[in-house]
Amino acid sequence: MAGKVTRRDFIRKTGVAAAATAAMPLVVSARALGQGDKVAANDRIGLGFIGVGGMGSGHLGGFLGNPSCEVLAVCDVDQFHREHAAQRVGEKCGSYTDFRELLDRSDIDAVVIATPDHWHTLTSISACEAGKDVYCEKPLTLTIEEGRRLVQAVRRYARVFQTGSQQRSSGEFRQACELVRSGRIGKAKLVRVGIGGSPTSGWEPDSDPPPELDWNLWLGPAPWSPYNKLRCHFSFRWFYDYSGGMMTDWGHHHNDIAQWGLGTDLTGPVKFEGWGKFPTDGLFETATEYEITYTHADGTPVICGTTQPHGITFEGPDGWVHVDRGFLETSPAELKDEKLGPGDVHLYESNNHQQNWVDCIRSREKPICDAEIGHRSVSICHLCNIVIRTGQKIEWDPVAERITNEEALNRWISRPCRAPWAL
Repeated sequence: MAGKVTRRDFIRKTGVAAAATAAMPLVVSARALGQGDKVAANDRIGLGFIGVGGMGSGHLGGFLGNPSCEVLAVCDVDQFHREHAAQRVGEKCGSYTDFRELLDRSDIDAVVIATPDHWHTLTSISACEAGKDVYCEKPLTLTIEEGRRLVQAVRRYARVFQTGSQQRSSGEFRQACELVRSGRIGKAKLVRVGIGGSPTSGWEPDSDPPPELDWNLWLGPAPWSPYNKLRCHFSFRWFYDYSGGMMTDWGHHHNDIAQWGLGTDLTGPVKFEGWGKFPTDGLFETATEYEITYTHADGTPVICGTTQPHGITFEGPDGWVHVDRGFLETSPAELKDEKLGPGDVHLYESNNHQQNWVDCIRSREKPICDAEIGHRSVSICHLCNIVIRTGQKIEWDPVAERITNEEALNRWISRPCRAPWAL
């Protein structure tokens, strides 16, 4: 008689997503079996965490409370982050400085990646190659080319990939998009996406990195730079070598919802124009003020920037819908209380972004914010940043993923990695 195949074995050995879906056995909850919240050890999803400061620490807390998962290892280039996370998990938790050592573990089925942005793609692709499913924080990539390469890896290795655009798992955003997609304001004529500007800073001298930090590994594929405490940890967001400022940090969230509401998840805009202002003093580089208008193939414009009300506003001939975290307002006011019928648009429903990923690891179906969706949403932000930084208009081919009006601008679509790192 063949030995028992555990769910962990099944997840690890899955080769092609379609075959996995067909082969997946019926999932019966532990509660239905009278086991309460207990899940057999071999049926738990073994998790590793790459990057456990900031957002990574928050994700760790969420998954530690999930009875269907078991956190087995953590990784961070900062010893303080790493040790604190390992203590939260317990004495059996593996602890690593180099993410490749964590990925070598055969008992880890999936990883949660919350590194600085410039590390997202390399760690995600490596995880796919190692046969791990991936939850990766947004902004998903540093460049458009990275995004396409990442999607290719997810498909090639049949991985379940969730982008950390958690607003898709919040009811107010889904309701707003369903109202728009169901025609309750007529055809959307204009979308406003309001996000803040990046902060400014004073001057801080370079110094030796603190002994607990592997600065060379923190930089990884980014250009070499002397250590400066303003470059590291949370404030990496305000340097273009590591991120894209508020345009990618909050812009990925809100432009993602604009895409969802317009039904353009798998395509994107075709024209971009606008302006930006930058710090005139201090170390931070990313734009403090900006406004970009990007236009879809059907002519629908989106105005994105610091000049707009925070959140997303869909405007049509019959009213408008404005949504932000924990907030939904409509005109007419009673529209937000209207119940949609069976003939209306009902979007993918998830009420917990982490659990949606876990459920999809078991079913081998795509989660609510799959890699392609995450790539398309952050590509808008990257193109907006190209306009902000060059001052030039862009005509974009979303199929070829190329700038068509000025060939020289295509150099902004990718960037080289510092040796020995490579895509």
